[in-house]
Amino acid sequence: MSQTDDLLFTVEEGIATVSINRPEQRNAMNISVANGLVKIWEKIDETPEIRVVIFTSADCGTFCAGMDLKEAARMKAETGEDILTFLKDPFQHRMRRVKVPIIAAMTGHLAAGGMMFSLNCDLRVGLAGSRVGITEARIGRGSPWSMPLLWMLPQPMLMELVLTGEMLPIERFHALGFINYLEATPAAVRARAMQMAQTIRDNAPLTVMAGKQSILTAMSVGCETGLEMAWHHHRAAYASEDAQEGPRAFAEKRKPVWKGR
Repeated sequence: MSQTDDLLFTVEEGIATVSINRPEQRNAMNISVANGLVKIWEKIDETPEIRVVIFTSADCGTFCAGMDLKEAARMKAETGEDILTFLKDPFQHRMRRVKVPIIAAMTGHLAAGGMMFSLNCDLRVGLAGSRVGITEARIGRGSPWSMPLLWMLPQPMLMELVLTGEMLPIERFHALGFINYLEATPAAVRARAMQMAQTIRDNAPLTVMAGKQSILTAMSVGCETGLEMAWHHHRAAYASEDAQEGPRAFAEKRKPVWKGR
């Protein structure tokens, strides 16, 4: 278990939980959180025992309010530099390359960087009645990180989000399939995320990782190349001991024992 004031990281029975812990600041992303997350993503990829990740935050009504604008203003005044200068990975690209699936357990509203975290996850559970927005247009910043949403949401909706900066009902995102599940309470959000995590954890790990990588690759390169790359990503799974264990366990009517090799 690793823990700082702003960021919590635990691992239990193959499931890692990463939590932003800044409820008084509406879980806004400061320098500590942004750079701490980069280290955590590396740690997860270096730990084969971790099969799946739940990404969440402290309960305060907001999953993540985006960049800590007070810290941004203070750093500019003190150093003359924009806050992005102090971030190792400003748009959390490393998060998208984590090998195992990441499930967002979003227990409140998400704006700006909160939406960035959401789209960087692979599965999403949200809180009914909360609101979602890309609010950078209202503060003169930008959202270059939002371009993957063109493959996840209709283009007119992305235009509305980016150009108006308004917060929209999360139910619209659920209806379009961007949010996998909506739950009535924060506890129910986390319970649903844990249920999904346990299901993923108990599946063949090489197949799960290859599936995630294949889907993200196809999203980037298109259908034909994506098909070719998917076979490349799955070669290790087909050649593994687990590929033989699965059929054997089925024939013997027992739960498979995955080795991840």
